[in-house]
Amino acid sequence: MSVYVGIDVHRKRSQVAVVAEDGTVQLNKNVVNGSEPFLRLIGDLPAGTPVAFEAAFGWSWLAELLEDYGFDAHLVHPLRCKAIASARLKNDKVDAAILAQLLRADLLPEAWIAPPAVRQLRALVRHRISLVRLGTQQRNRIHAVAADHGYDRSASYWTGPGRGWLAELDLPPASREIVADCLAVIDGLAPAIDRLDGELHARAKADPRAKVLRELPGIGEFTALVMLAEIGDITRFPSARKLASWAGLTPTVRGSDLTVRHGHISKQGSAWLRWALNQAAQTAKRSPEFTATYAAIAKRRGKKIATIAVARKLLTRAWHLLDQMQAADAGAPPRP
Repeated sequence: MSVYVGIDVHRKRSQVAVVAEDGTVQLNKNVVNGSEPFLRLIGDLPAGTPVAFEAAFGWSWLAELLEDYGFDAHLVHPLRCKAIASARLKNDKVDAAILAQLLRADLLPEAWIAPPAVRQLRALVRHRISLVRLGTQQRNRIHAVAADHGYDRSASYWTGPGRGWLAELDLPPASREIVADCLAVIDGLAPAIDRLDGELHARAKADPRAKVLRELPGIGEFTALVMLAEIGDITRFPSARKLASWAGLTPTVRGSDLTVRHGHISKQGSAWLRWALNQAAQTAKRSPEFTATYAAIAKRRGKKIATIAVARKLLTRAWHLLDQMQAADAGAPPRP
């Protein structure tokens, strides 16, 4: 008899439920996270046994473990799963059993499990973004300290003359300490960011998809890598509209009877991809390809919405480029 496994994953411990084909719960137990405890519990199940778990904090190790031991891993979209399986009684045992039951009934709202190479690329580009944001926070803090004491400089604060200007400011001891600490953090981040830039440059140079994406206005090496890391396999999306919807760049729709209302973009999917496309759109909206479109939408609906529209157009063109590459590699005609 086939069985179905649901796992409610947490940081230190997880709840594992095993459900039979007739819906009977055979096992529902809490275990410490790790290979050995999990294999002691489900290691005797036959290869190919389907296992469902939510895309919670720190799920990658579990996906790798299940795939290495021949289980059929299913990653669950947590928000959509809650909409389907809302219940008055909610605890880990109930959640694990519901995952297994939804898997048994083929009602599971699945998310894509990216292969290890894509997950590693995601980790690298997200790490660089985080480090750059941390450096930006320190720079903003220094600007704020200078402004609090009535100082400003039209030129850069971070070049040699700018550093000299900062050093000569008449600041109270606490403010001087803040500036010195922020500069130390900025200087400490620089080698790590430079190393990541070199590694990502080599990856972009070796990936023909990155070269193709760079043909789009506003798309540089790093943005291309962010798009490839977040999108993954382009064949997952049968159309550019599906990709835009997954990226959260399509408007929400609420309809009842004959009334339909379109709201703001859904902002579902990868926030990292939306950020990268928004950054690219800031440059692309000034290119001849998008200037007229941007100006028309900005006049009707404002600059922010116009920039989002350009970001979606960039993503649409990226889908067509990647789809054409995929079709050429497979020897098949590109999708319309």
